[in-house]
Amino acid sequence: MTASKWGPITQTAWVVEDIDATERLLSHLCGAGEWTRMPDIEFRDGCTYRDEPADFTAHVSLSYIGDMQLELIEPRRGESIYTEFLRGGGPGIHHICFEPADFDGAVDDAEQAGNAVIQRGAMGGAMRFAYLDAGHAGIPCIELAEIGPDMRVFYEQIKARSSGQ
Repeated sequence: MTASKWGPITQTAWVVEDIDATERLLSHLCGAGEWTRMPDIEFRDGCTYRDEPADFTAHVSLSYIGDMQLELIEPRRGESIYTEFLRGGGPGIHHICFEPADFDGAVDDAEQAGNAVIQRGAMGGAMRFAYLDAGHAGIPCIELAEIGPDMRVFYEQIKARSSGQ
């Protein structure tokens, strides 16, 4: 199987109203391992939502099934693509994430092809992300992410913990 031009899909993410319930369900039904919960993550400095400065918080929980990262996002405060999604009919699967070798080039390519970036940000040098509107194709969003070395180490720790290593 050939990876996309943006690399492999590395994450599947849900936007949820009850992060505890979704953790239990995905662990029981799908075999997700131990979850790592990060409460009240702030999206502010370096983040935008619909081309305006972002100011929102969300609980985020991560686990793995094999090499696939599972992400749960429960919006807590402020407006974001996550609150939009819940109002529009969520909760549910919200996005898949690719990690392109050339993050800036992939974002530019997507925008030039007419795919709007509806939320983007940089998280303290640990990662950068851009969400592309893909609703017209039946997927709420596609995320492009650039993962820095410190965040990569953190993800590997979560993966080891979720697999019981």
